[in-house]
Amino acid sequence: MTPSGDDTSTATPDQDLAAAAREAKSAAAEAQAAADKSEQSAADAASAAKAADTSADEADESADKADEAAEEADDAADKAAAAAHAADGDTNFADELLIEERHPSVGMGTPGPPLRRGNPFTFGFFAALGVLVALGLWNAAGQARSVLILLLVSMFIAVGLNPLVEWFMRRGLKRGLSVGVVFLLMILAVAGVGFAIVPVVSDQINSLIKNAPEWLDLLKNSKTVDDLDNKYHFIDKAQEYIQDPALAQRAFGGILGVGKVVAGALFNTFTILVLTLYFLASLPTVKRAAYSLVPRTRRTRVSILGDEVLGRVGGYVSGQFLVALTAGVMMFIFLEIVGLREYAVALAIVVMFTAFIPMVGGLIGVVIVGLIGFTDSLWVGIACLIYGIIYQQVENYVVAPRIMRRAVDIPGAVTVIAALLGGALLGVVGALLAIPSAAAILLIIREVWVRKADAS
Repeated sequence: MTPSGDDTSTATPDQDLAAAAREAKSAAAEAQAAADKSEQSAADAASAAKAADTSADEADESADKADEAAEEADDAADKAAAAAHAADGDTNFADELLIEERHPSVGMGTPGPPLRRGNPFTFGFFAALGVLVALGLWNAAGQARSVLILLLVSMFIAVGLNPLVEWFMRRGLKRGLSVGVVFLLMILAVAGVGFAIVPVVSDQINSLIKNAPEWLDLLKNSKTVDDLDNKYHFIDKAQEYIQDPALAQRAFGGILGVGKVVAGALFNTFTILVLTLYFLASLPTVKRAAYSLVPRTRRTRVSILGDEVLGRVGGYVSGQFLVALTAGVMMFIFLEIVGLREYAVALAIVVMFTAFIPMVGGLIGVVIVGLIGFTDSLWVGIACLIYGIIYQQVENYVVAPRIMRRAVDIPGAVTVIAALLGGALLGVVGALLAIPSAAAILLIIREVWVRKADAS
């Protein structure tokens, strides 16, 4: 019999081999599982990398789209700025004039303390300086009187034409194009006046030259003239005057004087047209620049008052133009009826222009038409005077009040005083500017001083 201890030693190696085999299989299985996990991790990493690449591509596309959107926004902003610039008609005049907006006060030093107004020396110095400046400005204004008159007339016409420009703008035209249309109409009107009046004046001069010998013969054969000549010897004096050698020199000087007057009138007309175009085109920017000089707290109030004043001045000019146009058209119809067709257009234009002169303009036009009528016949001259007087009453009490009611609302006494003062200061131009200026002053008094008095 074999002992039990020998059986145990014999079975142990087999068991060890089996255990080693099992451990090897287990290790192999674990290695396979680890390999599978590694492959899965690699696959997951590849998927993650692919997803990261996709996200990066999408991010790049989003960035490109954002850049395109930003460029489109910049283009839209540039177009909007260009449209705003075109609507304004010009660059912002306030940005050019106001130093604060272009050069901030930072870096220019700190403002010093205000001057002591109670100091007698300071008060006297600035008072004397103010008087000297006022005297200098007064002398300069006197020397530049003609230029200032041209500026005032141009501004007056520009403000008067501005409602017509705004009317075209409400119809869809831009301001620049509207100004061009209005200015073209103005040039055509001036040219039409010239073409209507110049031929009539030329015909009258030619008629005078042609009929002069006949008139001289009538004077020589007239018994009344012969009696007056025997008493006063004015024919001999006239002959001596004509034969005077200095007469030719004086006549030549007179012709040169007339030429200078005509050249000056043409130059002034051209200057007024150019200045009117400038003021009409830059009126919005000039208004903004003027309003920007007012403190911000009062800027809205001042801009409202300023626009109202300009609106009333423009309304006055437009209304006065309608009144004058009505007078000219009615005079043209009357002259066609009474038989003065040859002078109808020219005299109608003269009446239209004289109608702009306050108070006496209508009377001047009637007198001119009456004198021309008397050259045709006595009854035609009387008819012209009667018609002119009747129409003046109709214009003063029916036509003008209906047209000018909304433009200017001032008492009659103020109208007379303003016209007299304006005429004394600047002649006919002052009389033309006086009534709208008085209306503007009354508006400011009513809206500023009267309101303050009512609130106190």
